[in-house]
Amino acid sequence: MRLVSLLPSATEIVYALGLGERLVGVTFECDEPPAARTEKTVVVGGRDTKGMRPGEIDAYVRDQFAAGADLYTLHAGALAALAPDLILTQDLCRVCALPSGHVEDALDHLGCRADVLSLDPHTLDEVLGTIATVGERAGVPERAAAVVAHLRSRLDAVAERVSGRARPRVAVVEWVDPPFTAGHWVPDLVTAAGGEPVAARPGARSVQVDWSELTGAHPDVVVVTPCGFHLDGAAEQAALVAPRFPDAQVWAIDADGIVVRPGPRLIDGVEALAAILHPDAAAPAPSGSIRRVR
Repeated sequence: MRLVSLLPSATEIVYALGLGERLVGVTFECDEPPAARTEKTVVVGGRDTKGMRPGEIDAYVRDQFAAGADLYTLHAGALAALAPDLILTQDLCRVCALPSGHVEDALDHLGCRADVLSLDPHTLDEVLGTIATVGERAGVPERAAAVVAHLRSRLDAVAERVSGRARPRVAVVEWVDPPFTAGHWVPDLVTAAGGEPVAARPGARSVQVDWSELTGAHPDVVVVTPCGFHLDGAAEQAALVAPRFPDAQVWAIDADGIVVRPGPRLIDGVEALAAILHPDAAAPAPSGSIRRVR
């Protein structure tokens, strides 16, 4: 079975299932593992926002949507030439990847007969469910079950370490200009790590809010997790946010690596958050994953 992934989290799932050799196409954003970028055909392109400030990125996205334009370009001819059997995409967020309908329309136009599987988890449990779904559709259900069982065992280990401890109030800032609060599975990560998410939207879309909603929640800990940024970029933005929360710890986290992409590394995110919230009980955070700003 030949696989194409149209979102980075699906690429990570494919490799976690040991199916990297079957993956023939990826997006320009698929950077984990590195082999995905260097050894696979890129079938989805888009604007490189590196070097742009959060407000500039937000304005670009809004302008594109207002004009009815897409943020991503499907290289349909390249996709068809790969002759995939299964294409992994999503409908969860137009900012994150091409909607599945766009892919299906292109396949119909090209006469390409590939199955399209849309992965649209809203919670941490549903993220783990998508791993099982990909495994089933790719013909390796037992392997997927083993991967999910291992991830759940790591969650159980965190839960045991933080059990019975006071839960700090945690505000997660998913974007800083304008501010967006945590949504979808991100509040679940906080809960699993032994925190109490505040000003959050568990299982629902992240939305723009006023800073007063975040500051008024009186968090003990603020974690800045801007979508599309790794640790250094998150730390720069956390430094700008810190003055708004004079009474809270302010941390940055490798957002793109372990928080915002709905794949196996979300469990790394739980472990990193637990290290922030319960440093005397939790295991050390994964190397290079967190940084205290204040």
